[in-house]
Amino acid sequence: MKLGAERSRGGPGARGAPHELGSLRKITYAAGDFTLNGSLASLSLIYTTYFLTQIADLRPVLAGLVPMIGRAVDAFADPVMGRLSDLTTWRAGRRRPYFLLGALPYGISFAALWVDAPFAGQGARFAYYAGVYVVHALSMTVLTVPYLAILPEMATGYDARTSLNTFRTFGSMIGIFAAVAVRPVAQALGGAKPGFAAAGELFGVLLAAPWFAVHRATFERPEFRARPVGLGFGEGLRVVARHRTFTQLTMIFLMGRIAMDLAGALLILYMTFWIGRSRDFEPVMSLFLTAVILALPFWLRIAQGRDKARVFVLGSLWWAATSLGMLLARPSWPRWVLFAYVPVIGLGYAVVDLMPWSMLGEVIDEDDLATGERREGLYNGVFTFLRKLGGALGVFLALGLLDWLGFEPNRSEQSEAARQAIRWMTALAPACLLGIGVWIARGYPLTRERHNEILRALTQRDTGTTAAH
Repeated sequence: MKLGAERSRGGPGARGAPHELGSLRKITYAAGDFTLNGSLASLSLIYTTYFLTQIADLRPVLAGLVPMIGRAVDAFADPVMGRLSDLTTWRAGRRRPYFLLGALPYGISFAALWVDAPFAGQGARFAYYAGVYVVHALSMTVLTVPYLAILPEMATGYDARTSLNTFRTFGSMIGIFAAVAVRPVAQALGGAKPGFAAAGELFGVLLAAPWFAVHRATFERPEFRARPVGLGFGEGLRVVARHRTFTQLTMIFLMGRIAMDLAGALLILYMTFWIGRSRDFEPVMSLFLTAVILALPFWLRIAQGRDKARVFVLGSLWWAATSLGMLLARPSWPRWVLFAYVPVIGLGYAVVDLMPWSMLGEVIDEDDLATGERREGLYNGVFTFLRKLGGALGVFLALGLLDWLGFEPNRSEQSEAARQAIRWMTALAPACLLGIGVWIARGYPLTRERHNEILRALTQRDTGTTAAH
């Protein structure tokens, strides 16, 4: 990972006054994704499939409905939040003020998710957890969309965006480490329902605090903020929907993200009910995440001088091929075999989320050249909307299948049909989704060369506009 300071202009034809994007600024920016992915990962890895079924005693189908409802409601708020940040004209900026507005509700609602619902019936308990989930998801949207929208404004060059996104991905991986620690911390604080409630309070503080530093470290470009916005929300959505490059990138991104959400949500069940060693979940995840983090500098180097879509395809094929190996694992195998194999999967996993987010900035530049408007917020809002809805739908369908196969909450033994379903969905489903993503990525048009042409055209246009005035 390149640690030296660099100009955010970062490439031929890049625009705007130079800003230093040194390591400290990048690391501080990455702290935002530490908190966002820390929450998302804990809700995916621990909360839905373990806490709600094994601690809160919800049926699997109800547990799957909690994030489905929460993310469905929240997902429709993402494009609205994106456009709102595009249209914000506060003196403090379009994006940065929301980091301060959203921090406290974000931390408080996260803590409330892990409280033992004060109701006895399944319906009432479900309503509590679904309602709090909606509140938390909406508070996350206030942070997430402006946070992602500010990235292509801070780093305008092809490689500069890959570098900043690599740091962001590093922060997100540390967030998953924190998520994996939720269960051990809860056990250390007394275990069962009181332990999880105490852990929720602790992690709520941990997730809210970094946003004050992120607010201080980020910056917005005056020339972007001063750009007039001509299209309303509805027409802007239609422009985004008709943008063919964005549509292709979205499908690529969705296949990878649903694969990630599905694999993450099912892994704890795979370790508990297929391998039969629930206690190995945290060590396995730690080894996996360590491999992902160590692979990031490698992928950053590979991406230098290459098209991002090709790098995505390479990583996806690696992850898909190695994921299928999880089908072969047996409970009788020595522990060290799985410990040694899981990091191999992490090498490909590292790039599947990194590249699409890095590619989104070029799509926004292409739209700028075509329409004359900057819509970072709206594009990131739609991207996040589809990501949340797709991931929630995948997990809901998986848990619904387990419920139909007789999976029972808070039981150490499950039916053979449920165990086999967990095994096949954990290993095969992500590989199939990744294969579809690779097929969609064929002929992706926004290459490095094409983006350089766009940047040169934007610079010429902006220079001409300035000269005209």
